[in-house]
Amino acid sequence: MPVNSKSHQIHGILHGGASVLFAETLGSLAAVMACKEGFTAVGLEINANHLKGVKNGIVIGVASAIHIGRSTQVWDIKITHKETGKIVCASRLTVAVIKEVKE
Repeated sequence: MPVNSKSHQIHGILHGGASVLFAETLGSLAAVMACKEGFTAVGLEINANHLKGVKNGIVIGVASAIHIGRSTQVWDIKITHKETGKIVCASRLTVAVIKEVKE
């Protein structure tokens, strides 16, 4: 994800909300991909620790499964600054696994 004026907060660094949005997107995509056919995932809870400010460049996110169960999944998401390799945000996402709703 690019870090620039579009993703900055008022102090000119990456907005924490942008990091959380990025983390939830990555974790949710991973969760849906881990679901069995006929099931999907919906968010229950997310937390994030903002560890380092980033003024510009690229941040990279990686989602890793902590738990993949029948009714819940828990994902660890680490966002790092591409140029320095330092962790910018550490996040944990919990999702509920539900049956897909057909319209």
